[in-house]
Amino acid sequence: MAEDIKTKLDQYRTAPFDARFPNQNQTRNCWSNYLDYHRCQKALNAKGVDTTPCEWYRRVYKSLCPIGWIEKWDGQRDDGTFPGKI
Repeated sequence: MAEDIKTKLDQYRTAPFDARFPNQNQTRNCWSNYLDYHRCQKALNAKGVDTTPCEWYRRVYKSLCPIGWIEKWDGQRDDGTFPGKI
């Protein structure tokens, strides 16, 4: 399974179609993948497991989200004012 994830990461070009977000506006897709990445990191770090599978979410949100949003959300997480549940 780990090799399957590594293969997908190596072949990654842009965010694939996600049936949960069928419309042109991908704002919720961006937000969802940002949260999923940080939730994944938190959960796997707590277990002491390799966090490589979380890289998928990071790559997706990096390709969908504007850089300004990511910087803002990272700042909010650092300040403790982030509105999402991670």
